[in-house]
Amino acid sequence: MFVLAELKDTVRILPKKFKRKLNDSITDELNRKLANKVYHNVGLCIALHDITKIQESFIFPGDGSSHTKVIFRYIVFRPFIEEILIGKIRSCSVDGVHVTLGFFEDIVIPPHKLQHPSRFDQTEQAWVWEYDTGDGEKHDLFMDAGEIIRFRVVSETFTETLPTGPKTGADAAEKSEAKNVSPYALGAAIDEPGLGLLSWWENT
Repeated sequence: MFVLAELKDTVRILPKKFKRKLNDSITDELNRKLANKVYHNVGLCIALHDITKIQESFIFPGDGSSHTKVIFRYIVFRPFIEEILIGKIRSCSVDGVHVTLGFFEDIVIPPHKLQHPSRFDQTEQAWVWEYDTGDGEKHDLFMDAGEIIRFRVVSETFTETLPTGPKTGADAAEKSEAKNVSPYALGAAIDEPGLGLLSWWENT
């Protein structure tokens, strides 16, 4: 679920921080810049693990800050495809079951990846697995918000989001829609025995 990613960056340190140890200033700056942010095609950055190389620092004309190239390792959330994880149902919609891990919420189990057969109950706003009891009857198993769920990661999507200036009219609506696009999302599945709500399998 978590991996170490080796990255490199040029860190800018303001003059007011020159009294501190360079290593501490770089650590603070890297965490400020990357923590809880998605690094494209890498994953969700969690925290700095260590700094492996600090190169020379430079001060450019007109800028009193120092600029230091560093190579470092960062703890990143990026589960591998087919990995089994346990989360909590955040909500349900016609698009599927939305799952959260607490620190990461962009996980969706689409309808075709639910236990079969399943249906969406508009009144309860929940997906329901129509479980066959084996004696010709079906028992409705609801997937309610807040339930603990075990799922398999089947896909990942990185979307590059670029900053945009203020817009009006139709452009503003387009900008608002773009803001709702997650830079990193996971697709999941529960369409096999042992997956789904933990309560389903407690007595099996």
